[in-house]
Amino acid sequence: MTDSTISYGWWERPLIKPRRLRRGNRVAAVSPCWGGPATYPARYEAGKRELCERFGLEIMEMAHTLSDPDWLYAHPEARAADLMAAFADPSISAIFATIGGDDAIRLIPHLDLRVIRNNPKIFLGYSDPTALHFACLKAGLGSFHGPTIMSGFAENGGMSRLTSETFAKLAFDTKPLGDLPADVEGWTAEMLPWSDPGNQNRLRARTPSSGATVLRGSGRASGHLIGGCAEVLEMLKATPWWPHQSYWDGAIMFYETSEEAPSENLVLRWLRNFAAQGILGRLNGIILSRPGGAMDQQLREAQKGAVLQALDEAGLLNLPVLADLDFGHTDPIATLPYGVTAEIDCERATLVILDSAVME
Repeated sequence: MTDSTISYGWWERPLIKPRRLRRGNRVAAVSPCWGGPATYPARYEAGKRELCERFGLEIMEMAHTLSDPDWLYAHPEARAADLMAAFADPSISAIFATIGGDDAIRLIPHLDLRVIRNNPKIFLGYSDPTALHFACLKAGLGSFHGPTIMSGFAENGGMSRLTSETFAKLAFDTKPLGDLPADVEGWTAEMLPWSDPGNQNRLRARTPSSGATVLRGSGRASGHLIGGCAEVLEMLKATPWWPHQSYWDGAIMFYETSEEAPSENLVLRWLRNFAAQGILGRLNGIILSRPGGAMDQQLREAQKGAVLQALDEAGLLNLPVLADLDFGHTDPIATLPYGVTAEIDCERATLVILDSAVME
């Protein structure tokens, strides 16, 4: 039996916090979006090794984690069944997406949100798993927008320091993260084909990071975190998993664009919809990741300009906006926990995580 339309008063806060991870815990690897592990097994194995050796976790594949991608595409109910089994299994402490994709929205009819709510545990992923984070949100569970096994954990030559540090502190530690750590290694969007296993040990070319940039606002602004991949948010609008307007009251929205590198015109139109829904006017602030994809600096700046234009059109001339953070489709990939209270500090151009994301 599935039920994706039940209402738990899911815009209420705070969300249920999952239990923290410990070394030796069992983690389910799920493929709820695309069958990446079967397509690029060497890349998947690299991510598994990192999780086992660096974090001491035991990785368990579900029934269809390694299935052929064409078969998985044709069977969203099987992908949903893997998620439900992972949540329901008391021996599993967390659930990690293997990779993103573009159709996790098709799992809506097949998920039972009661199973998620009654078995709270860490769910981690970014990009297309944004849809599943909103399922967790509706179920009342705080989840984690962060690296996938094949992207982030399997970074060429080993994980970036920022990716590793934020995941470890948020998932294993009951203390608040505090300041989002600075990117000291530089960022990259270089594409090295995963079809060549020899690329796994070849470091991607990196650009030095100048840190976060305040696009607008002053002082400090705090609120609960909600957001995700811009393209997936468009698929979510008006579905049963889209939050009630009141959930956005006082929120800090995090917003990131994919490797498809949407134009500034698309970003503007998407955010005009947020304005038309009344969402932009309810926010306490916005944080933007470094735009994803093969974009030059001019296009990256244009995408940020589109965000400001949407706010101008909505009359939001003083809403704090912090840009060029590392939590999206460039590497490193910082982890952000849904529902926790965060603060934009415009004077220091910093994001501060004020609450713990997990409980003992």
